[in-house]
Amino acid sequence: MPKLVWLIGGEAGFGIREAGVIFAKACSRAGYNVFGHVEYPSLIRGGHNIYQVSVDDEVFCQSRQINLLVALNAETIERHAKELTENGAIIYDSDAVSGASHENNIRSYPIPLSALAKESGGKDIVRNMVAIGASLSYAGLDFSFLEAVLKDEFRGKGQEIVSINLIAARKGYEHASDNFRDDFKFQIKARKMSSNRLVLTGNDAIGIGAIKAGCKFFAGYPMTPISALIHFMSAHAKEFGIVFRNASDEIEAINMAIGASYAGARSMTATSGGGFSLMVEAYGMAGMTETPVVIVEGTRTGPSTGLPTWTEQGDLRFVLHASQGEFPRIVAAPGDASECYYNTVEVFNLSEKYQVPAIILVDRHLAESHMSAEKFKTGERIPGHILKQEQLKRMENYRRFSFSETGISPRSVPGMQGGLFIANSYEHDEYGFYSEDPETVRKMKEKRMRKMESLIDEIPEPVLHGSEDADITLVAWGSTKLPALQAIRMLAKEGIKANLLQIIYMWPFKAERIEKILRNARQTLIAENNQTGQLAGLIREKTGIDIPNKLLKYDGRQFYAEEIADKVKQVLGER
Repeated sequence: MPKLVWLIGGEAGFGIREAGVIFAKACSRAGYNVFGHVEYPSLIRGGHNIYQVSVDDEVFCQSRQINLLVALNAETIERHAKELTENGAIIYDSDAVSGASHENNIRSYPIPLSALAKESGGKDIVRNMVAIGASLSYAGLDFSFLEAVLKDEFRGKGQEIVSINLIAARKGYEHASDNFRDDFKFQIKARKMSSNRLVLTGNDAIGIGAIKAGCKFFAGYPMTPISALIHFMSAHAKEFGIVFRNASDEIEAINMAIGASYAGARSMTATSGGGFSLMVEAYGMAGMTETPVVIVEGTRTGPSTGLPTWTEQGDLRFVLHASQGEFPRIVAAPGDASECYYNTVEVFNLSEKYQVPAIILVDRHLAESHMSAEKFKTGERIPGHILKQEQLKRMENYRRFSFSETGISPRSVPGMQGGLFIANSYEHDEYGFYSEDPETVRKMKEKRMRKMESLIDEIPEPVLHGSEDADITLVAWGSTKLPALQAIRMLAKEGIKANLLQIIYMWPFKAERIEKILRNARQTLIAENNQTGQLAGLIREKTGIDIPNKLLKYDGRQFYAEEIADKVKQVLGER
């Protein structure tokens, strides 16, 4: 278990998420790695919200147990007091909650959060800042870490707001220092922090990656869990010269993105599974016209509207086979914030080079959780693959869809002299004119699909985390990577050696490398957040290997490391 696991809970509107992010960043500034996990119901207003922060030297995911519970209402105690470890503690608003449990040596820290908030000159909502201040005091961290974060977080809202939040946090810190100061067992001490450490979500990292990759057009329609990505791109569009459009629906969003790419701009759109369902016809048109476009698909619990604010990995097969007919595509599924950044840059470059649509597949847990990451290496953006005017001038007979050996044809954009071509949704000849000639149709389909021969060699190999000499090989993708890595470290403490095969590129599928790793494994276990084992089925289809041990979870909740570790021990017969 991490050194400290902190959880704040209350109703929507209590500033739960904001408080969690600030607490996580304060701990990060004190030199720790953090993982922040948010839960909120699919309601327009109200409902129980929580934010959990795990703090340690190395931490990959949320924890099943907590040490310090902050309750802004009685419901939080009723729901989460049972998750407290022995010697854990509850901070609660003595102005709103009558008392807290003392079972299992649980400490109770009644603090007049509402009264202290009002004394700070703020409204009742700044109770969350009072609670954060008290939490940092009990955890043993100096107030300066929190002060620096608050100044950064509220700088854009004016000095008065900064001052109110600072006063509220300090009042909470001082109250805790004067009451039960040495009573809390789970102290964390500050250490030298790496100046390269970031705290961000998968959505944040994808947005930064898109900017680095040279994205110049973004269109989207808000839909959980990618709404924050849309907000991110909107907030930074002017600064980085990006044309941003808040579309009226998902159909409009993808068609605008395709149009922008047709005109020569690197473009992106983002949606969830329901929105991508509406995008599918246009997605196929991008395949037919060989127009590069990047689509972020954030999965949540389905089918239909399902559970809009909960997580799942149920859309893998959907994105692999979306749209009628067959055409080359790229599907990448990063597993943490760093991979979200680097894969986004990589996918933009590959999509443009091979003139194919590409999907970045994330799940709600990855998209919205905050986690530590080392500052990204920027490197140089790979230049575009659009013909230059002098190249076009040297071509006597420009054919946009010429039958090349690689399948990649010369690409012009509107306005280029000598670069005229037709692009529509019909099958066509090399110039883009509609054709029903069977020989032309066959050759054009084969030409497009030839891109996959080079593309599969260019994408990175699957990643094997840990020693090859392992008792068991775990297989995971997307955010399931995170609890799997945590489980490997838990198992190591019990003398069980495990490693992890993480598959990032789902298409093209690197079957040869995956087959070699799995055939060399002593035992295997695959963990997926879906009901049918979609990756397991893809592995069986492409390699002939059936992974008999499956851990499937499809109740809208992400995996805990303990669940994976327990399943490993069951498979190995350790208990």
